[in-house]
Amino acid sequence: MATMESLIGLVNRIQRACTVLGDYGGDGGSLWEALPSVAVVGGQSSGKSSVLESIVGRDFLPRGSGIVTRRPLVLQLHKTESGSEYAEFLHAPRRKYTDFAAVRKEIADETDRITGKTKQISNVPIHLSIYSPHVVNLTLIDLPGLTKVAVEGQPESIVRDIEDMVRSYVEKPNCIILAISPANQDIATSDAIKLAREVDPTGERTFGVVTKLDLMDKGTNALDVLEGRSYRLQHPWVGIVNRSQADINKNVDMIAARRKEQEYFATSPDYGHLSHKMGSEYLAKLLSKHLESVIRQRIPSIISLINKTIDELEAELDRLGRPIGADGGAQLYTILEMCRAFDRIFKEHLDGGRPGGDRIYGVFDNQLPAALKKLPFDRHLSLQNVKKVISEADGYQPHLIAPEQGYRRLIDSSLGYFRGPAEASVDAVHFVLKELVRKSIGETEELKRFPTLQSDIAAASNEALERFRDEGRKTVLRLVEMESTYLTVEFFRKLSQEPDKGQAPGSTPNSQAPDRYGDSHLRRIGSNVNAYVAMVCDTLRNTIPKAIVHCQVREAKRSLLNQFYAHVGSREKKQLSAMLDEDPSLMEKRNAIAKRLELYKSARHEIDSVAWNDKLN
Repeated sequence: MATMESLIGLVNRIQRACTVLGDYGGDGGSLWEALPSVAVVGGQSSGKSSVLESIVGRDFLPRGSGIVTRRPLVLQLHKTESGSEYAEFLHAPRRKYTDFAAVRKEIADETDRITGKTKQISNVPIHLSIYSPHVVNLTLIDLPGLTKVAVEGQPESIVRDIEDMVRSYVEKPNCIILAISPANQDIATSDAIKLAREVDPTGERTFGVVTKLDLMDKGTNALDVLEGRSYRLQHPWVGIVNRSQADINKNVDMIAARRKEQEYFATSPDYGHLSHKMGSEYLAKLLSKHLESVIRQRIPSIISLINKTIDELEAELDRLGRPIGADGGAQLYTILEMCRAFDRIFKEHLDGGRPGGDRIYGVFDNQLPAALKKLPFDRHLSLQNVKKVISEADGYQPHLIAPEQGYRRLIDSSLGYFRGPAEASVDAVHFVLKELVRKSIGETEELKRFPTLQSDIAAASNEALERFRDEGRKTVLRLVEMESTYLTVEFFRKLSQEPDKGQAPGSTPNSQAPDRYGDSHLRRIGSNVNAYVAMVCDTLRNTIPKAIVHCQVREAKRSLLNQFYAHVGSREKKQLSAMLDEDPSLMEKRNAIAKRLELYKSARHEIDSVAWNDKLN
């Protein structure tokens, strides 16, 4: 089996890593809280500090009257192989304290930083790690001493505030309660035992400690308590003899104090038969052994929590986006992947997988026909205007048979009206494509973390759409010009073979010479031109959409980012990095999640290894 030291040391390392990453707190869902720890609970002046110092083997806690512990102290003990001893605070991670008097001062100073130099309390913990070959691997939480009355300078709520703070720790099912009671106080009135009974009525999580045995009145002892007759717990009571005030004043070190404690129990007529189960050294070993047992029982639930948290962190990282490689190749690959993701969504809009592409058909089916219908041909081909154009085309020499120049001028000027609807259709489709680019960028989840890249893609896309619009405009105008450049002769040949609707029945076509500028003749000319223009209108209604789709829509699908790809491929690493800049708060959040994920995976691997070794052995 894995040794007790290795298993508890593993938990200690995990808790330490959780502490560094800030993965602890009161939500009940952190890995830190899932791992067992020991909360030290007792009334003021019950000897809590002395018990902790005896377990550590160092004099390092502030002393004084009244409430000395005003913030929770999370104390992690790490057993080392070397002979050096030092301490580290979470709030000062780069400093190693080898002078434990300086540790005491730093605890007091750090307490004052939050609470001020008052007698107020705070639930913000101080995290301290001690590395020593003289300790067992253990996590202890020193809590403010329970009190019954507020003293001067404290709010009336201080009694309730302290109890609530202590209760918030000891009511957690993974918390082992170290209930400290002085021997010179009736155990029935012990604040620590009273609270432990409330949160742990079966006593499964409670270890009772009796301090100040050497200060009891002569002729009395605490055997009824230590032997479980006064108040029975599932775990044995442990008696402790603290350093006397005289020893403290003489700076008697903790190693000597431990020897003195052992001698007291060994030579005591009252407690000699219990001496092997008394003292601070025995207490530390007892807690370690129990802690190791609890950890083994909790391994399945701890692994379950770790797996659940890993899944949640992985999902969150996927949502935020994975970290980008530092080399230029990885950055270029990332940019191209983002572009492909955007391009895929853009095409889905055009092809109907997403809404928006149907608006292009709306331009062709509604906007273009409506615009063509509104063209002012009635006014342009009015009798008055036809006469004006025909006479101007004839000049000083009136036409002999048919006014061909007049026809051509009327047709050419009429066809010029098609330029407006043609260009408007090009612009309308361009606007739709720009809007789809904007929507596609917003819908590309991968791009949301890179505002600069979003802007670059938007600029490159719009620049390409401008080129496509220019080509589309040229093409549709060319279609209109083609209709003006070469008229359909067959249309007019058919007209010449049709009888004049205003001609008298039975007369021959040439039996009566028409009045060149008579209303009937001019009306026939206007009607003929209008018929030809209507034929051209039907043609353009079909060919303009084809040209727009060919020049704008098809090209947007095929080559929207082609030039952008060429430019990106030639950029230096520094320029690529600038394109992948992110919101600093987002980067910080991702880095924190990545570190937590690494911690949880490492913890799972190490705990799995311990569990596997246990099965093999």
